[in-house]
Amino acid sequence: MSGADLQGGELQVVEFGLGEEVFAFPVTLVREILDYAPPSQLPNGPAHFVGLTDLRGQGVPTVDFRKRLGLPAVEPTLATRILILDVPLPDRLLALGVVIDRVLSVTSFERAEIEPAPDIGIRWNSQYITGVVRRETGFVVIVDAARIFTTEDAVGIGSQGQLVSA
Repeated sequence: MSGADLQGGELQVVEFGLGEEVFAFPVTLVREILDYAPPSQLPNGPAHFVGLTDLRGQGVPTVDFRKRLGLPAVEPTLATRILILDVPLPDRLLALGVVIDRVLSVTSFERAEIEPAPDIGIRWNSQYITGVVRRETGFVVIVDAARIFTTEDAVGIGSQGQLVSA
């Protein structure tokens, strides 16, 4: 999503929590929200890759969003969910499962409410943030799924059953 995409109209998002922090993905990327079930583990993946989630016979690569952000892992709870995203890559849509602590809501923001990612004065990788929305209780961080889940994270199963990067 570019700066031009933030002009005019509304952006509908799925808000979710990781600990006390609130994040969001545009609803257009969220195909499904699943109750948590442990993914089938595969060896030799990146640290945040937790395995494959079975989605009606399709193996969907699944990542732990906490680990992807460098946050400490937590045990799944009854509120833990897996968001199935369709992440746009240059050559295709990548189906990707994303483990989150809990889904909060589906909401809309006026695009004028969305502020650019903050400059905090130090080296910090904010390229995966589309923007932030101020709330009385804090901020909602809108995540750029195409940037945070780059082709380096696009994993799949090769013809011999091995884990391969795209």
